[in-house]
Amino acid sequence: MMKKRRSFESGHRRKFLLVVDESAEVESALYFAASRIQHSGGLIVMIFVVEPQGFHHWMGVRQVQIDEETNKARALFRLFRRKLNIAGFESVGTEEVIREGNKAEAILKLIEDDEDIALLVLGAATDVKGPGPLVSSLAAGSVAGKFPVPITIVPGNLALDDIRALA
Repeated sequence: MMKKRRSFESGHRRKFLLVVDESAEVESALYFAASRIQHSGGLIVMIFVVEPQGFHHWMGVRQVQIDEETNKARALFRLFRRKLNIAGFESVGTEEVIREGNKAEAILKLIEDDEDIALLVLGAATDVKGPGPLVSSLAAGSVAGKFPVPITIVPGNLALDDIRALA
């Protein structure tokens, strides 16, 4: 059973969860979350999940992969922080989280661990193949009806001005 959300209780702060990777649609989700936070308060929790690559029998290779992915995560966090500042969202606070494992399970675990996470913001891919695997698995998959917080899916092709007008 999922813990009660506490984001509006005294001593707590509402958080928007953003899954960070190298896909183009993350930027739309980032700007949407930042726009909502400017209007209503809170902060963005950026999560990067290091997914296993099947090197379990070669621990040295696995550790190199984890180190490389961790460095990539930190670089993406810095990049998105700069993008927020350039777009005028310098007052929007962020937290950075790196987890290891299956992406969907890591997201659910973080939501379970942090009672202040009130919303998951995802960007939908503009690819003709569909909205992207994460959107498909979380927002439309078997877990969708049982997901512990609302999910906002932001079209990946929206310009910053459009996002500001909607948020």
